[in-house]
Amino acid sequence: MPTTPIPFEKIQGWFFDLDGTLMDTDDQTVERLAQRLRFLGEERARRLARRMVMAGETPMNYALTAVDMVGLDAVLFGVRRMLHAHTTPTFRLIEGVKPLLAHLAERAALAVVSTRSAEDAAEFLRQHDLAGFFKLVVTQATTKHIKPHPEPVLYAAKQLGLLPEVCVMVGDTTMDVLSGRHAGAWAVGVLCGFGEEAELWRAGAHLVLPSTADLLKLVE
Repeated sequence: MPTTPIPFEKIQGWFFDLDGTLMDTDDQTVERLAQRLRFLGEERARRLARRMVMAGETPMNYALTAVDMVGLDAVLFGVRRMLHAHTTPTFRLIEGVKPLLAHLAERAALAVVSTRSAEDAAEFLRQHDLAGFFKLVVTQATTKHIKPHPEPVLYAAKQLGLLPEVCVMVGDTTMDVLSGRHAGAWAVGVLCGFGEEAELWRAGAHLVLPSTADLLKLVE
């Protein structure tokens, strides 16, 4: 349930996750899985694919956290890079996000705070001409720990010369919310990715919105 209202007029830093927050990886993953299940019928395959993706996302995040805790995240991410070394991914942008970023960039410092690789983050920003909006990009190798540890959010705030309490972490999973809250920042959960509303509230979100783009009407 809603907690303390975010004082939007005092916010000086906005930190955004990529997958499911700026990047429409939710639907892309669902579509790929639905293709494999198409023998069930198109509509049924898509419904089942979405349920499977939603059910698997939180355990996967916790698995990444466990790997991070034992210091093997660099190995895991290195293997992932090798597997995709010869492919250039095509990333989708969540509808309505670009006007939001343009608006916020005129009023505050923006940063990407993601567990994606630096290469993926740079390619996504390039494909959608978003790099000019961000003063900082924090990725999987930037800090020792990944979300939900507070280090990525604290690092972003420090690099931008800001206190965490005037920053907002925006993301679609409990990992994003927990990282922001543990760092002493505000946390906004969005439902355009993998997270579910109830779990985002339980993690401590100050606000939960249907989509990242819905922030625009609150900060205009």
